[in-house]
Amino acid sequence: MAPPHDFKKAEKHLYQPKTDPVIIDVPEMLFIAVDGVGDPNTSPEYEKAVQVLYGLSYTIKMSHKSGDAPQGYFDYVVPPLEGLWWGGSIDLETMTITDKSTFSWTMLIRQPEFVTDEVFAWAQEALAKKKRELDPSTARLWRYREGLCVQVLHIGPYDTEPESIRKMNEFIAKEGFRADMSPARRHHEIYLSDPRKTAPEKLKTVVRHPIAKL
Repeated sequence: MAPPHDFKKAEKHLYQPKTDPVIIDVPEMLFIAVDGVGDPNTSPEYEKAVQVLYGLSYTIKMSHKSGDAPQGYFDYVVPPLEGLWWGGSIDLETMTITDKSTFSWTMLIRQPEFVTDEVFAWAQEALAKKKRELDPSTARLWRYREGLCVQVLHIGPYDTEPESIRKMNEFIAKEGFRADMSPARRHHEIYLSDPRKTAPEKLKTVVRHPIAKL
């Protein structure tokens, strides 16, 4: 029997960069997304958003166990949690944070292409019945093409990301690009480590910023 499909291993260029910045053209991908506002360390809204994302993702992944597997289903590893971040208290050039409660975010988990609108609606209904404390209607199925970006592997606490971002900014200037932040293109993090189980100095996070030619 073939092992479950692992997006991180099959598409290493998207999920396993080095600690030196690289330029990448990110294709369109399918996600479940939940939008919100608040400090991820203290916000109940953030905690619920992550619970909904994982609840829906595992409901879909495990659908074959109950005989509800959608057409085209294949076994796979649920991809890592991701986040798009912005807010009035954040300088996106330096990532200086004055008040984490003003964060705006879209939290994401990638989905296989067999997840249609119908499959997603089924998962929402199934999760609502199983976990009545959650509100799956806060989530949406979203296709997102990020396009041309620079990315780097940041190792260490989230609050030290400015060190990696400075390397990214120096790199893109040297290569003849500029940062291209907009409402459609945000500061992007992909969480390769579980902060509940990993020491802060060992956390691994892909940091990705959109760029454009000068």
